[in-house]
Amino acid sequence: MKMIRSLLAGAVILSAGAVAQADAPVTADIKRLSLEMANRIALATIEACRAEGVNVAVTVVDRGGHPQVVMRDTLAMDLTLEISRQKAYTAMSFNAPLSQMEDRFTRPFSVGKVQGIVFSAGGLPIHSAGAIVGGVGVSGAPSGELDEKCAAAGLEAVQFDLDMG
Repeated sequence: MKMIRSLLAGAVILSAGAVAQADAPVTADIKRLSLEMANRIALATIEACRAEGVNVAVTVVDRGGHPQVVMRDTLAMDLTLEISRQKAYTAMSFNAPLSQMEDRFTRPFSVGKVQGIVFSAGGLPIHSAGAIVGGVGVSGAPSGELDEKCAAAGLEAVQFDLDMG
């Protein structure tokens, strides 16, 4: 008798799961950053840094973390390309400004030691109509704070259009 009850309970649980799966959508609508918007963000970021008297590299990544637009100003060092990509990727992945995360992962073997991510100010997530759609990373200014100030200015230049997204 006890075994029959267990089998019946299991059947009820399995059938409830099947009903929930049958009601699940087949696809998910995911907002994506257009190439034109990514380009506008990168260019506005470069211009903001130029106004501060610095040449930087800017990378805008999409929601998957893949570079969509990469720009390196005339006098920015080659190394700034990889650092800006890592900052953009990290900001998008953690959905947070990197300046808020600089001291978050300090222990050996923590997530902060994973290759390809960097916790240094200069990266911001990009949101459109409440959804994360990418990240922007900047490298080359004398400080991460200035990198991030430029990234914020780049986003601010297009924020209305992003909000309407």
